[in-house]
Amino acid sequence: MKPRTNAATPTLGQAWAKTARALDAAGLTFGHGCANAQEEAAWLVLHAAGLPATEAARLQQHAQHRLSAAQWQRIKQVTAERIASRQPLAYLLGEAWLAGLRFTVDRRVIVPRSFIAELLVQGAFDPWLPQPPRRVLDLCTGSGCLAVLAALQWEQAQVDASDISADALDVAQINRAAYALQDRLRLFASDLWDALPPQTGTGYDLVLCNPPYVPAASMQALPQEYRHEPALALAGGDDGMDLVRRLLLQAPAHLAPQGVLVLEVGNERAAFEAAFPRLPAVWLDTELHPEAVCLLLAADLRAATDAPRP
Repeated sequence: MKPRTNAATPTLGQAWAKTARALDAAGLTFGHGCANAQEEAAWLVLHAAGLPATEAARLQQHAQHRLSAAQWQRIKQVTAERIASRQPLAYLLGEAWLAGLRFTVDRRVIVPRSFIAELLVQGAFDPWLPQPPRRVLDLCTGSGCLAVLAALQWEQAQVDASDISADALDVAQINRAAYALQDRLRLFASDLWDALPPQTGTGYDLVLCNPPYVPAASMQALPQEYRHEPALALAGGDDGMDLVRRLLLQAPAHLAPQGVLVLEVGNERAAFEAAFPRLPAVWLDTELHPEAVCLLLAADLRAATDAPRP
């Protein structure tokens, strides 16, 4: 005997609309992979229905799918928790999506949202690389998402990833295993460059870094959603450039002669340029931000490091 359809439960499309209205009315802050209540509601109902978040673009095709009672209850439960706790939805679902790929996340790491990911998968760094990189480093790796994307982008590359947080590296290990990259992706506990293995050969061809860069004043004004994330992964000191200064000072010793360093600074381009007024930087446009990511050449970093200080 076929199970009876529960007409009391909504379709996926109806659940999407109801959930979006509830999230929107709650005055939440978005930005952890979703720009607004509609996008976040789509992610939640797709997750509950057992569909990947990448199906959001085709959500209308699933709109008439009738949810089970358990699925609808899960949506209502997570919606209520999202509103009451102001936690990012990624933490409540245990997943985040970046460049079309799923990553495990929890409160040990910030929610993946780096602008570098978009540029990486589009091949935006290729014009500055003399050849496909053989050695890649992801500093401040967090959940390991950029390191995974780099390993998938350049299948012949050895990728290293480091973080000062042992908790973050535990999460990165989960994501490395999910994409079966144990042989090509090495994880290191390191404060920036300090505990990385000794350089062999000519250094890294490409270094990616999305460091903590939020200035102290902005840290005090963060919406509640962002306060659930590890402050260690966000706070960049008075002007946001504390770690960036250390990073760039030591970078020449670790880069190949024609190496490239890609750095994300979010909304802090002005602070970066004030801190490094003589350092040439190529600013790379992304879909949502025209000046969040810059590209720095090894030769320019060496020249800046060797230049006499006023």
